[in-house]
Order: sequence, then structure tokens, then C-alpha cells
Amino acid sequence: MGILESFKLDGKVALVTGVGRGLGQAMAVGLAEAGADIAGFYVTSFEETQAKVQALGRRFLPVPCNLCDATVTELYEKVGQVVQALGRLDILVNNAGIIRRAPALEFSEAYWDDVIQINLKAVFFLSQAAARVMAQQRSGKIINIASMLSFQGGILVPSYTAAKSGVAGLTHALANEWASKGINVNAIAPGYMATDNTAPLRADEQRNQSILARIPAGRWGVPDDLKGVVVFLASAASDYMHGSVVPIDGGWLSR
Repeated sequence: MGILESFKLDGKVALVTGVGRGLGQAMAVGLAEAGADIAGFYVTSFEETQAKVQALGRRFLPVPCNLCDATVTELYEKVGQVVQALGRLDILVNNAGIIRRAPALEFSEAYWDDVIQINLKAVFFLSQAAARVMAQQRSGKIINIASMLSFQGGILVPSYTAAKSGVAGLTHALANEWASKGINVNAIAPGYMATDNTAPLRADEQRNQSILARIPAGRWGVPDDLKGVVVFLASAASDYMHGSVVPIDGGWLSR
């Protein structure tokens, strides 16, 4: 297989959570551009992503699923729906996430539980459900979305930092157990990306400027910046990568 051939995803099926917009939409489209069919978990909308994927000649399966209150049983059922409708499951991208901001002295239990549920608990049990399918076929790629706060503490976001630190640890732990089953588990750690989650930071002129001053690339990341790495981690080109957390941060961690 030539090197460019190894990046192709023809005949593969990818499940992406939070597929309706932002990073999830961009990664879903990137995977479709590489040849994969897409199943997408969504809460409010999926139509724009569906149109982009289908315009590439790929199949798109919308799957309504609110990870905020989905039970483990429901996650298994949703994965089963994907396999039944599209015939297989080769790639899982655990993208969906939320953030809550408040000083740690005032941080509420609800803020804590909401973020841990979506950003960490759902990541594990959805990975477990997907891995049981992948283990039977002796192949699969699980790609978690970590964060700069998998490495740093952040400000005003204790539950988000805890969850994303947990995602990094979980990526290492699952890679240790599942590599022998033909499953690659890795993570992408986006830097400061222009998404809905960071809108309050970009709207604060002083905070925005302080962030930009720290980024060697001199700009916020955009969702399309993740296309290359997600295709790489989903493809045969990364078959010997296990347990890696890859920063895509404009150089933030180098400063």
C-alpha cells in the first residue's frame, strides 16, 4: 500500500458525536472526504452536516442522542442502530462536549455533574460499546477529543479540566487494554478554537488579546484545522499509534 493509499477510508463507517456544528461537523466532513460513511449523534440539528457529507457521495445516518441524559443501555442501543443501518463500525470520534464557567469557590454540583457526564462518562461507555463491536472484527479506531486543559489547569473551569484530564488518562488506559484487540485509541487535544464554547472568551477583548499573544501561530484555530489529524488517526497510516494525545494548538504548549 502506498502512503497516500493508507490515508483512504473507503468502505469505513465513522460515528461522530456532536456532529451538527463546529469541530464535530468539520471532522465528519473530513472523514467523508477521505471516503468514510458517517453516523452522527446530534441533539438539535444535523441537516447541514448531512448535506455536506451526502454532497461527497457518502452515506449519512442521523442518530438523535442527548449525551446529557443518555443511559449506558441507550448508548449500546444507539451503537447497535448504527451497525444495523450501515453494516459495520470502524471509527468512533468522541467529540461532543460542554463547558461551564464559574469560580471554584462557587462552582455548583450541577455544573460539575453536567460536564463530567457528557465529557467523560459518556466517552467511556460509548467507547466500550463501540469497542465490543470493533473487537469482534479485530479492527477499529477510537479518537477522543481532549483539550489543552488535559495538560493545564485553566481558569474558572474545574469540571471541564477534570473531565479533559480524565479523557487523556482514559485514552492511555484503553489503549493499553485494546491495542492487542486491533483497536487504536488516541486523542486530539485542540487548542483555542473558534467555536461556540469559546465565544465568551473571544467576546472579551482583553482575554481575546491575551490568548492570541500566547499563540505562536497568531490566530485562533478553526474547525477545519482538525481534518488532517482526524483522518490520520482514523486511517491505516496511524496503525502503530496507541495512547497518544496529539495537540493541535497553533504552538500554545510550546510557549
